[in-house]
Amino acid sequence: MIRMIGITKDFTIKDISFRHFNPNEWIWYWIDFNQPSEEETIYLQDPLQFHPLAIEDCVNKLQRPKLDYYDQHTFYVTHRLGEGSLEKEEINFFVEKQFIVTYHHLPSPEIDQVWEQLIHSRKIKDWNPYLVFYYVLDKIVDNYFSFLYEIEDTLNDIEDNSNHLSMEKLLDQLFETRHDLLSLRHTIIPMRDLLYRMLNSHRLETIQGKKEYFADIYDHLLKLSEMIDANREITADIRDSYISYNSHQTNRVMKVLTVITTIFMPLTFIAGIYGMNFEHMPELRWEYGYFLILFIMLIIGGGMYIWFKRKGWFR
Repeated sequence: MIRMIGITKDFTIKDISFRHFNPNEWIWYWIDFNQPSEEETIYLQDPLQFHPLAIEDCVNKLQRPKLDYYDQHTFYVTHRLGEGSLEKEEINFFVEKQFIVTYHHLPSPEIDQVWEQLIHSRKIKDWNPYLVFYYVLDKIVDNYFSFLYEIEDTLNDIEDNSNHLSMEKLLDQLFETRHDLLSLRHTIIPMRDLLYRMLNSHRLETIQGKKEYFADIYDHLLKLSEMIDANREITADIRDSYISYNSHQTNRVMKVLTVITTIFMPLTFIAGIYGMNFEHMPELRWEYGYFLILFIMLIIGGGMYIWFKRKGWFR
């Protein structure tokens, strides 16, 4: 689907169709290729006459966020996050003083919101293609925060373990969260690099004139990248804490088993001696020998238990 609007010389908004499209009739115009078909994609080449490499980047999905300079326009590749998932979705922009063209294979709520915002605006004179570009980028980046806040809430639940989950389930959740943070990082860092290049490019004079707007988006991306790094460190700390706690619990169990084994060693030794089947052994025919050996074994076991307890082995 293709939708087109143009700003007339008396600053009114009108719909446009390619059948009667004449760029010179408009102060500037916006064309949105929303989930276009192959036939609609051809319009990028004729009549819009965009560069073949830029058209190829539009058709080939999930290019890395970037900007390319061409004679008649600047081409941008950006990434948004899908609704309720960390899957990246590509949005392409062709921007120049007289036009902005957006191209995306999947629906974009950000573009829809800015489109409605422009149509219902009472100050059409204040709008231009770069302001549209700024608003869409700003909404894309703001959407990143919601995903990161959800991940932080998940981390808090893992750290508190309010659901009393087992160690294995907690570690599974933790590693899933680290994977989500890594996926989010792979989206945000390239976008941050794109904004950095835009702000420091001497060829983008119009963006330089609105540098404070795009610098604000860049600051948000810096904050997001720092939050991701901080949360990845938190996940590493939680992981190390759980592993250390698990090792501590294992050591406690091994200590108890070692104490029990140590106590039974002399008792087993005594039982082993008197369990031999030699005929001429002392005390074997003694009437009270059985009770005496049991008493001695009880004294040895109780004495070793008291001694280990005083040594602090059961703490």
